[in-house]
Amino acid sequence: MNYEESRAYIRAAELKKGIVLGLENMRELMRRLGDPQDELKYVHVAGTNGKGSVIAYLYSALSGAGYRVGRYISPSVYSYRERMEVNGEPVSREKFAAYVTRIAEVIDEIVKEGKPHPSVFEIETAAAFLYFRDEKCDLVLMEVGMGGDLDATNIISTTVLSILVSISMDHTAFLGNTLGEIAEKKAGIIKPNSHMVTVKQQPEAEAVIRRICAEQNVPYETADRDSAEVLEASITGQTFLYKGEKYTISLAGAYQKENAVAALRALEILNEQGYPTTLVQRQDGLKRTTWPGRFALLGTEPDFVVDGAHNPAAADMLAASIERYFKGKRIIYIMGMFRDKDYRKVIRKTEKYADTILTIAAPDNPRALTPQELADAVREFHSDVRPFDNIEAAVAEAYQLAGKEDVIIAFGSLAFLGDLTEIIRKHNGGNQ
Repeated sequence: MNYEESRAYIRAAELKKGIVLGLENMRELMRRLGDPQDELKYVHVAGTNGKGSVIAYLYSALSGAGYRVGRYISPSVYSYRERMEVNGEPVSREKFAAYVTRIAEVIDEIVKEGKPHPSVFEIETAAAFLYFRDEKCDLVLMEVGMGGDLDATNIISTTVLSILVSISMDHTAFLGNTLGEIAEKKAGIIKPNSHMVTVKQQPEAEAVIRRICAEQNVPYETADRDSAEVLEASITGQTFLYKGEKYTISLAGAYQKENAVAALRALEILNEQGYPTTLVQRQDGLKRTTWPGRFALLGTEPDFVVDGAHNPAAADMLAASIERYFKGKRIIYIMGMFRDKDYRKVIRKTEKYADTILTIAAPDNPRALTPQELADAVREFHSDVRPFDNIEAAVAEAYQLAGKEDVIIAFGSLAFLGDLTEIIRKHNGGNQ
């Protein structure tokens, strides 16, 4: 296969099988591929909100310190291949096609024997393991796809450190109907006799994580956001004091202090596990960190912010950021959401800040609510809502409505942010 054919193969696999939780298929696939995952060391990250940001901080600091670091994330925003990269370089088209070709041959054997066809995420994760093994990574930062214990990434057994970011209600159809049940699934990434760090969790989730740590003989380590004091904060970034040292990050968002502190605590633990970094390397790493689509400012006059907020907990974080940076401002939303998310709760938590809400849908995505469906849901809470079948038309309308002192915020899913970002850049003459 060439690259285009390998992507077509992935899309075809999506039609065969949707979301699948369980490790049996993944173990069979990886066994036939030679178990490349066993040749690597990992930092494994699970939780509801903040996984990508914590990984971004670690990726920047560790690669800046001279380690060969792999990063596996999902979904990507701008390029499909950025899901798997090493030291800032995404997997090449040629290498990705070669890995998928090899995986497809193995899948043909599996299916001929009457065994289930692996899911898209299992195929992509297998390709990532092959890639990181061939690239001889010192450490791989691996983001859980969904849940933890039965996620395809949890086939790994050589985890150096597990990180649990903020856990809240999400994917309840797959993970459980209580916070404790969801925490149990996500804490399933913690390996026996290893190391773990978690942010400050809600009591129900904390109790579960503490129990699992005790069962696995793992110390319970907390990265407490209250241990850092914010000195300066604006839409372009923030500076905070942590353990007497000053750190600056370019990521805005009221929740980024917690993510940065989690990354710093993780780096402290990694220091003890043979991956040392200096204070300067940590400071520089955090300062250089970029992470698209997380309360990111893409234009000014009016301010145009994009955010991936797609569940109730993320909606709370978005609301806190609006309160911090845009209190009293007139705000126009561009909003698109998936039908398998708790979109009514997201609307309820955010609609009061908006003057007008424009609804859109991620192009060619069967999970997306249509603009009209989302608009109908918004009308239950907010009177001024307008559906747009075309993202470009929605952006044009937002700019038409907004004055120079107003704010446009696009949120609800990462799936449309790549297209939207390109439209904004074109609107601003490519200078943003």
